[in-house]
Amino acid sequence: MSELNCLIVDDEELARRLVCSYCDRLPDLRVVGEAAHPLAAMERLRKVSVDLLFLDIQMPNMTGLDFLRTLRQPPAVILTTAYSEYALEGFELDVVDYLVKPFAFERFVMGVNKARDYRFPEKHLTSAPPQKEATYQLVRADRKTYRIPHSEIHYIESMREYVAYHTDKGRTLSLGSLKQLEDELPDRFLRVHKSFIVATDRVEALEGNQLRIGEALIPIGGSYRELVKARLFGG
Repeated sequence: MSELNCLIVDDEELARRLVCSYCDRLPDLRVVGEAAHPLAAMERLRKVSVDLLFLDIQMPNMTGLDFLRTLRQPPAVILTTAYSEYALEGFELDVVDYLVKPFAFERFVMGVNKARDYRFPEKHLTSAPPQKEATYQLVRADRKTYRIPHSEIHYIESMREYVAYHTDKGRTLSLGSLKQLEDELPDRFLRVHKSFIVATDRVEALEGNQLRIGEALIPIGGSYRELVKARLFGG
């Protein structure tokens, strides 16, 4: 198994100690440094090769998200924070996972597995058997996991750090981001706005700069208009 060099950035020493102890329990993780603030992390990144960054958000002088924006070629990043409200912003910066403190070791391992896939995608190209395209979406909401058939989804709406699935049966609200869903959903879905993905077979009409889906009018973003017209209305 390929080794991942890890850097832990958190202004709380106890939080750094916890992540470090979790890393020690996984043989392929090697902690190459700790930092109490982003400026120290910058210095460490200049000196060592880092594959995986465990990054707190609320820190003195500079937030973890602002620090992440300064990195031209960031490693895989797992955000570790006590605040759930930054999840959407984090996923828009292509973090591989978002851990809300306090998190258990099992949840930590799930995030590390995502980071392995991000850092070494080639390991899964030849060994994994071909998979059939899923016909449903796994959605976690209300402490349950739902299987929502793609055929029942009308459109999906971004609502800050949540996404709302509008379906035949109503609305289901779940933590997540449209950017992540855009990569997961099959071709029958189309991003038409920074806040909306639609099921193309549910679109009934184009009304000005909006799409009609049942009783709902979905706005079309300016950067998406040409693609929408080409995909849905033949140009």
